[in-house]
Amino acid sequence: MKTQYYTATSLDGFIATEDDSLDWLFPLGDVNDTSYPDFIAGVGALAMGSATYEWMLRHAQTVAAEAGSPWPYTQPVWVFTHRTLPAVPGADLHFVRGDVRPVHSAMRAAAGSRNIWVVGGGDLAGQFHDAGLLDELIVQVGSVTLGRGKPLFPRRLTSPPLTLVSVRQVGTGFAELRYRVPSSRAAGDA
Repeated sequence: MKTQYYTATSLDGFIATEDDSLDWLFPLGDVNDTSYPDFIAGVGALAMGSATYEWMLRHAQTVAAEAGSPWPYTQPVWVFTHRTLPAVPGADLHFVRGDVRPVHSAMRAAAGSRNIWVVGGGDLAGQFHDAGLLDELIVQVGSVTLGRGKPLFPRRLTSPPLTLVSVRQVGTGFAELRYRVPSSRAAGDA
C-alpha cells in the first residue's frame, strides 16, 4: 500500500489557475492514454482538499459526461475542509479537518491493501509529506505554462531529494514523472 499524490501540472509548476480553473489541462490529451486507468484501479481511498471538491461540484455535468456519473469515485473520499460543504448524493464522503495523521489511519483501514490517492491540492499533499505519510508523486507535466496559479507542491524539498523512478511520454502533450519520496517516517507511523 502506498500513499500517492497523482496530479497534472503545467510546465511551470501549477496545478490550476488562480481561480481554480483546469481549462488549460483538457486540450492536452486523453486521460485514457495516461496511467490513470491502471492507477485508479489500485486506489482504495482518496484524500481531497476543499478547492478540488468544490471544482468537482461546479463541474458535475462535465464529470458526468466523462465518467458516466456526477461523482466518479466508488472509493471512500475524505474531504479536508474548514467549512460546511454540500454532500454528493450516493458518494461515500467524510468531511474532516485538522491533522492528516489520524485521518490517514482511517483511510488505511478503508483502503485495505490498495493505495491512498491524495487528489489535491498541492498543500494537502504537502501536509501528508510533512507528516511522513507520502510515498510517491506521479506527475503528468503538461506542455503549457500558466505564469501563476495554484502550485504543484508548495514545499521546499532539497535534502533528501525525491528519487526519480520513471519517465514516460504521453502523446505530444504530457510527460509522466514518477518519484519515490525518501522515507522519513518515525517508528510506529508506517
